[in-house]
Amino acid sequence: MSNSFGKLFKLITFGESHGPAIGGVIDGCPAGISLDLEAIQHQLDRRKPGQSKITTQRKEPDQVAFLSGIFEGKTTGTSIGFQIQNTNQKSKDYSHNVDVYRPSHADYTYDQKYGIRDHRGGGRSSARETANWIVGGAVAKEVIKDVKITAFTSSVGEIFIDRPYQELNFDNIEKNIVRCADPSTADKMIEHISQIKKQGDTVGGTITCVIQNVPVGLGEPIFDKLHAALGKAMLSINAVKGFEYGSGFCGAKMKGSDHNDLFNEDGTTKTNLSGGIQGGISNGMDIYFRVAFKPVATLIQKQNTIDSKGNKVEMQGRGRHDPCVVPRAVPIVEALSAMVLADFYLMGRARS
Repeated sequence: MSNSFGKLFKLITFGESHGPAIGGVIDGCPAGISLDLEAIQHQLDRRKPGQSKITTQRKEPDQVAFLSGIFEGKTTGTSIGFQIQNTNQKSKDYSHNVDVYRPSHADYTYDQKYGIRDHRGGGRSSARETANWIVGGAVAKEVIKDVKITAFTSSVGEIFIDRPYQELNFDNIEKNIVRCADPSTADKMIEHISQIKKQGDTVGGTITCVIQNVPVGLGEPIFDKLHAALGKAMLSINAVKGFEYGSGFCGAKMKGSDHNDLFNEDGTTKTNLSGGIQGGISNGMDIYFRVAFKPVATLIQKQNTIDSKGNKVEMQGRGRHDPCVVPRAVPIVEALSAMVLADFYLMGRARS
């Protein structure tokens, strides 16, 4: 299995949803970087379960313990080891699917690939793993301190923010439990998720991410384009089904004369349909992209499926699950973006 992310700024992770702990090693972080441990914990708190009525009610403090690589608040240049204890597992909630494949989960594919699987919450395929990514991203943000990364919920089901991000006040994002930058749209999203939850069902949505103050020149042609790396990172998140940057799929409907970003004399562009990336390299304009999340696969409803012997069976999800994963995924999108940019920043620095 691939358990590492990045080339120069690298995160290697371990752990399962219902094991004693998860954690990782951050390798390649430069020495002398000041780390605000409270800020890192704050990012974990944004992702942790049980934070509102529209998230899973699993209660995990997600308290990170750093084991190495930090001295007197600064990185030493050596590997940064960390661990997060699992304290609120309820493995009995998964006793019903020991030999049953949950629809649209990784149960069947893991079993077929490895001949063994951890049925407790999906084991390594669980989104619990993403807590490790939050730690890596929080450290990466300190490496690229001048870059501002902001993600927010831009749609839930058929409910969309109908304004461009430039017209939104990002200060509103953390003022509502769905992490939407538009307060009136947030209220509609919360009500919709609440109704879906009562039905024992789930709903998907999208997250928009805006990256500002990006230096020109991040990205490596031909096969390490910046947008390709961001796309790979986002598509690594559990439940993600799509990624588009800049004009995205809407750009396919346009004429080139309308789509081209014409230059200003200072090298900036009058428009930014390129999404801050041209030729796979950052051009200094805002990078913006959208990530699509499917509905959570575990339903508190009866569904037909098969067991490991191919028999048709009926099952119903149990336990504590998110009716919509999007609000908790906002800091995950930011964390992975930070690691991608920190990696490319260090590549550029190594060349100079």
